[in-house]
Amino acid sequence: MIFERYLVPDYYVEHFYNITPEYLIQMGVRGLICDIDNTLATYEQPDPPDDVLRWCAAMREAGIRISFVSNNDEARVSRFNQNLGYPAFPDSRKPLTGSIWRAMKAMGTDVTGTAVLGDQLLTDAVAGKLCGLTVFIVPPIKDKKTFFFRFKRWLERPYLNLYRRRHMAQ
Repeated sequence: MIFERYLVPDYYVEHFYNITPEYLIQMGVRGLICDIDNTLATYEQPDPPDDVLRWCAAMREAGIRISFVSNNDEARVSRFNQNLGYPAFPDSRKPLTGSIWRAMKAMGTDVTGTAVLGDQLLTDAVAGKLCGLTVFIVPPIKDKKTFFFRFKRWLERPYLNLYRRRHMAQ
């Protein structure tokens, strides 16, 4: 199926902090494009929680560059990023790829040294895969309960199950 190419993540991890700087360096990743909402923090958290601050500090110390690419608005992304100072791209309209390319340029990385971290296959994974990047997906921290979000998660389920079947067989 053609959709598998874009919707099955390369890695599914239980929490963002399970992605360590050492692991990324071992993979050859020097830049990480991160979604914010439901990946690093809930929608209700305007500022990065302490675990995000510690994780970002460890990444920075190891030389891993971070940028934020979010479909949320300028006010939300700016507030979250104000004390971190990373390149940030709000209103990104993922799965469109323009902000992904701009993030790589801002970090000084290329396709071989960059990965994407997000919680949604239909936005984060597709955008990353369209650019040829490695994609890490985490379960949403606290998903919205609207019909639209429930429907998107329902559409993602077969591709997450396919990922699990492939990786459990190894």
